[in-house]
Amino acid sequence: MWGQIWRRGCHRRGLADARVILQNVIAAHGDRGHVSRKKVVSGLGRFMRSVFFLCGALALAACGGGGGGRPEITRSDAQVPANVAIARFGDFDPHDWTGRTPARYPVHGTDTSRFQTQVNWAEARANGANFVFIKATEGGDLLDPAFRENWRAARAAGVRTGAYHFWYHCRPGIEQARWFIRHVPRSPGALPPVLDLEWTPFSPTCTRRPPQAELLAEAQVFIDTVARHYGQAPIVYVSPDIYAERQLWRLRGVEFWLRSVADHPAQVYPGQAWTFWQYSGTAQIPGIAGRADANVFNGSAADWVAWLAQRAR
Repeated sequence: MWGQIWRRGCHRRGLADARVILQNVIAAHGDRGHVSRKKVVSGLGRFMRSVFFLCGALALAACGGGGGGRPEITRSDAQVPANVAIARFGDFDPHDWTGRTPARYPVHGTDTSRFQTQVNWAEARANGANFVFIKATEGGDLLDPAFRENWRAARAAGVRTGAYHFWYHCRPGIEQARWFIRHVPRSPGALPPVLDLEWTPFSPTCTRRPPQAELLAEAQVFIDTVARHYGQAPIVYVSPDIYAERQLWRLRGVEFWLRSVADHPAQVYPGQAWTFWQYSGTAQIPGIAGRADANVFNGSAADWVAWLAQRAR
């Protein structure tokens, strides 16, 4: 996700940025992240030896793809095996982690958009991409041209799949919600929808930074509308700056996906509960050409299975 923002010119890379969150000073952050294959394999092995996996398929009611250009649903995510593949990720720009590192979390995944031009989802899945959030829409008139193919191919490879919407600060939340709904199917077993909230200082059409009250209100309209349509609460992806400056912890009825590529989220977002952590924008994931984003789920493999049973529906 962050990689595609860089390539669109919406964020600077490599800058340290100290922010005040919850009356605390956010630790300085950069745009680098790393977890070595050796650390991943050894760290995850300790988790995985004690885990028993659930089997069987959930009963499903498949949705047709017709209308609005929605992707064809060829396989229900409810049938995707919940067992966790050990992550064998490298990094083009390694970070020297301290404290609890990404390797200490057993469930890894990625996010993607049209900027990852070559993806072999079967290879990525075999090497630890257990889930993926795929860019679907932006604003009220942009559909990611790779969304349908990524959605189809990732699901066929057994990757747990969800869609995200990139927020446009110059359009009402209700219009953006309707655009997302138009293009993303209600698929049994899909991961919750995601709202990606970031500043866009280099956007060619909208660089404004709405005041806190406006952003919270419009984002909440999007969240509530999407939640009603899909029957589950969305996830909100944030970077440290917009989270702190607009107090995004005030959003209601969501789980958080936090970007933190130089320190643990507990240090960058003090007191904030989180479900996903994006720890790198320069990951080397087998099956994905070039730099990729890397994420972890906050919990054990057994927690992942339980979360899927509750939230992927």
